[in-house]
Amino acid sequence: MRAVVQRVDRAKVMVDGKIIGKIQKGLLVFLGVVDGDTEIDLEYMVEKIIGLRIFADDAEKMNFSVVDINGEILVVSQFTLCADCRKGKRPSFDKAALPKTANDLYEKFIIMCRKRSIHVEIGIFKAHMLVDLVNNGPVTILLDSRKAF
Repeated sequence: MRAVVQRVDRAKVMVDGKIIGKIQKGLLVFLGVVDGDTEIDLEYMVEKIIGLRIFADDAEKMNFSVVDINGEILVVSQFTLCADCRKGKRPSFDKAALPKTANDLYEKFIIMCRKRSIHVEIGIFKAHMLVDLVNNGPVTILLDSRKAF
């Protein structure tokens, strides 16, 4: 499972000109499910993301998590994070999980975050979405449950 996590002051996702999900201060999480991902990958990503200490304390040091600041999370499914661009110029998506599996893990990710009393907004799985955000910092973190990077 792969994620791009951005610290944002605000973010929203739109489908067909309608706002589907919108948050204020918190995390924008682009989530990609890789073929072979399991509940272990899911649990790792949830714990890592909600525990990331990327919000500043009074000394401007990154010491607080999204939970600590009572922030929000916007989760957007993004299978393109599973792209392999090592060969040629056209990305290969062979390593992306099948849609049913990916959607199941995406939905479980959302449920697990919400169970931790985090306000979570979402995009629409497999929809063409427009994402609008204000990245604070900018702070952008890449995560991979298999620790490939």
